[in-house]
Amino acid sequence: MQNSVTSNTSVQRRVEALLDKQDIRVNGDRPWDIRVHDTRFYARALTQGSLGLGESYMDGWWDSHQLDVTIFKLLRPDIRKHLRPSVALIYDMIRARILNVQAGQRAYIIGKVHYDVGNDLYQKMLDPLMTYTCGYWQDAQTLEEAQIAKLDLACRKIHLQPGQKVLDVGYGWGSFARYAAEQYGAHVVGITVSKEQVALGKELCAGLPIEIRLQDYRDVNEPFDHIVSFGMFEHVGHKNHRAYFEMAHRCLKDDGFCFLHTIGSDETTKTTDPWIERYIFPNSVIPSIVQIGKAVEHLFNMEDWHNFGMDYDRTLMEWYKNFETHWHELKERYDERFRRMWNYYLQACAAAFRARQNQLWQIVFSKKRHGGYRSIR
Repeated sequence: MQNSVTSNTSVQRRVEALLDKQDIRVNGDRPWDIRVHDTRFYARALTQGSLGLGESYMDGWWDSHQLDVTIFKLLRPDIRKHLRPSVALIYDMIRARILNVQAGQRAYIIGKVHYDVGNDLYQKMLDPLMTYTCGYWQDAQTLEEAQIAKLDLACRKIHLQPGQKVLDVGYGWGSFARYAAEQYGAHVVGITVSKEQVALGKELCAGLPIEIRLQDYRDVNEPFDHIVSFGMFEHVGHKNHRAYFEMAHRCLKDDGFCFLHTIGSDETTKTTDPWIERYIFPNSVIPSIVQIGKAVEHLFNMEDWHNFGMDYDRTLMEWYKNFETHWHELKERYDERFRRMWNYYLQACAAAFRARQNQLWQIVFSKKRHGGYRSIR
């Protein structure tokens, strides 16, 4: 018994020392200090890394008044370098090397787990257009303004003209499709792997020249003036990057543009954070510059590469505020553990962008377009 108590005390002291280096105190009085409610937290966080940290928060073992700031401090510099690789992380690494976890019917898992969780949730959390990707805050004051600015920026970057046919890969709930159809006179085909997005999207886009399909991108084989994708490429997986761009090259007309709006990583990896993998985005991984470059080689010219990753911090915090504000309307369908999970997801991701661990890229490609390209900002 004495050895067990000594061991637990040693683990607690080690975790407290690691946190202190990040300017975080246990049971301190600053908003970002953590309050530990269950001492099992120390061993769980130390031995299971980010998975243990996130799960113990979901279970109510610890709290923070400013969770986004707490996690930001954990990421700059990254405390995970001092923790042991968890069994889940090692498993994910081996699995990613052996399996194509985004192929075939597995491509639809992300739709079922994340995007089908409930349209009511996303309606309360997002802007009126239901845009579930980073807003463009350069001249915006509200979330709705930032999302409209992003959508218009995309239309201008592909030089969208009335009557042109656009493939929207990932589609979401149709925010780009509606904006492009209403403001630019475009005809849009939207594909998604989420049944809930198809159902609500058809309601929202009724009466517009928009076709919505439950379809994997690999099955598309028809010509388009332009191809766009917002926040979908993160679900493609490193084994399928080339297949994605081969589809785009096959379907894009010679003078059109392929537009990619994606979260990006400064490091090439084949796995994602184990907590994010288990609870939020299964079978997903953030691409790197190297991975995208290899995937487009001999297929496309890179015409423009625009990074506004810091705007995702603000976007995510606006989603968090909306979620909390409307929780009283959602709690009959979602329990308290889900609330803690979703709060952790939104604020942890905001912290990752704030710490510059994640980027947000808008990239424009062409088939060696004659006359060049003028960058739009």
